[in-house]
Amino acid sequence: MAADDKYTIKEDTSSDKSPNREAGGMHVKVYSPFHVYFDGEAVSISAENDTGTFDILGRHKNFLTLLRPGDVTVRTGRGDDEKIPISNGIMHVKADEVIVFLDV
Repeated sequence: MAADDKYTIKEDTSSDKSPNREAGGMHVKVYSPFHVYFDGEAVSISAENDTGTFDILGRHKNFLTLLRPGDVTVRTGRGDDEKIPISNGIMHVKADEVIVFLDV
């Protein structure tokens, strides 16, 4: 065994990845204290904060923001986009997981 062999980093090959996640997708959950609006795989999500409208795609850097009133649009890549009207919320993005908590 060479000295460098013990420091080899192995790639995660777990089978829990969906096709969307492998293609740059992400898991999105949009919910409030008493209702789940969306919970599934998506290719992007759009919303608005104090600096304007923005999009989140797969492999986005860690991100936390307060959301302004408007629509949160979740694009699944299957043509059945979800448009969710909101009055306020918090979005947290980390490691291809997007959590949007509404009515806070």
